Amino acid sequence: MTVKTSSSVRTHLDWLEAQAIHIMREVAAECARPVLLFSGGKDSCVLLRLAEKAFRPGRFPFPLLHVDTGHNFDEVIAFRDARAAELGEDLVVRSVEDSIKRGSVVLRRETDSRNAAQAVTLLEAIEEFGFDACIGGARRDEEKARAKERIFSFRDEFGQWDPKAQRPELWNLYNTQVHAGENMRVFPISNWTELDVWQYIERENLALPSLYYAHQREVVRRNGLLVPVTPLTPPVAGESPETVTVRFRTVGDISCTCPVASTADTPAAIIAETAITDITERGATRMDDQTSEASMERRKKEGYF
Repeated sequence: MTVKTSSSVRTHLDWLEAQAIHIMREVAAECARPVLLFSGGKDSCVLLRLAEKAFRPGRFPFPLLHVDTGHNFDEVIAFRDARAAELGEDLVVRSVEDSIKRGSVVLRRETDSRNAAQAVTLLEAIEEFGFDACIGGARRDEEKARAKERIFSFRDEFGQWDPKAQRPELWNLYNTQVHAGENMRVFPISNWTELDVWQYIERENLALPSLYYAHQREVVRRNGLLVPVTPLTPPVAGESPETVTVRFRTVGDISCTCPVASTADTPAAIIAETAITDITERGATRMDDQTSEASMERRKKEGYF
């Protein structure tokens, strides 16, 4: 009789990792021009580690792409550039600011959130390079609209998502076929939770931008959120700035991303905190998702990732 040793027992992270690696290799094998979306955020950092495990010692079979709103946190942009350079992989950056100059994005004010406008710039980049699959770090536990996604999420020739037109996914069989102009959004960590992500970050000792960990920041309290005080998000009448120890659960456009009060300054401390939270990371931190219960789904139908 064969006795299974503790070293041969697979953990839930091993299973999730194996599934994600299989998905990435499926994209590389079946798609003509894939790209991996890399923002410098925690989920895309996990994707990079998975890509390393899937394709090293060779180079990635796809470039990296970031759609820069121009309103990103400086720490995240610096981390993005350093990590891409460390890996020696090609990083393509396309800017919402350029879309504004072209007139394809029109905003009412300079301080308006550019989060939704990323969809236009992303679609322009897909057309420019002919990408037929965009690999991203979205997860089903983040938000109700994302819970409707398939792992291989079909987009039509207008870049739009129709939840009723998605293809069945039986076991680990994926339909990657698209016509010219159509594309897939592929989510290798779709089945992961925020807790899984942080446990993987701890296990793999992944570096992240510093603002994911506890630090002091000037904020104002607005609609139940801690809004960072910045030139893009100044206090409004009646608000009093205060310095609070916070961390960011997710990072994005400064104009719509809020931190949470926290003293967690290590992955282990964040894991302990995440294990008992009852609010999703987007629900606790994203102002743009509070405009209506369908705000994310509406943006996704328009091409948002």
